[in-house]
Amino acid sequence: MLDLYHARVRQAIANKTAAAQTLLDACLEQIGAAMQALPPEAAETLAAIARTRRVEKGEFLLREGEVCTAGYWVESGILRKYTLSPSGKEITSELCLPHDMAISLQSYTLQLPSREYIQAVTAGSVSLIQHRDYEPLKRQFPALQALDMMLTEYYALWLEERLWQFHTLDATARYRLLAEQQPQLLREVPLTHIASFLGITLETLSRIRARYE
Repeated sequence: MLDLYHARVRQAIANKTAAAQTLLDACLEQIGAAMQALPPEAAETLAAIARTRRVEKGEFLLREGEVCTAGYWVESGILRKYTLSPSGKEITSELCLPHDMAISLQSYTLQLPSREYIQAVTAGSVSLIQHRDYEPLKRQFPALQALDMMLTEYYALWLEERLWQFHTLDATARYRLLAEQQPQLLREVPLTHIASFLGITLETLSRIRARYE
């Protein structure tokens, strides 16, 4: 299953099957196909342990010091992950749109206290699966273990891309890329969070927006 996934991602990139399709777009497309292709018993069991939860603006799904006991698939709305600096400043590390997974990976995987917060930026809903329910299923159904690996690889690729942007692009280029790829964030997320996510001050963001717009 993983070999086929990798082959299809490479083929999608080579063929440019969508306008300016990115590696991450191709990965998500193939993850969706893998979910649709799950054996019926695995799909039914997964559906049985998943539940939908409504979240309100400002609501916390995880706080620093708590153990991340579930993974959250964003169905609607926007979530953000952030940490606190030693001085208490909020540092936004991720902004999660619909079809994104929000999870504190280290805390979830090792079941240790989290260093991160997960909070709803807007009202919405998430589909969540508890760690205690999902882990035994991966041993029962190899297809779920392969799917889990795909999701982990996707997160690693996303993180590598984000690190590349931080180390090679200037602030204006990072803002422009965000505006082109995820304009919804600029419409719905407070600018303080956008600035933190881009690694710049609010004043710098204001100057960039004035020039860009």
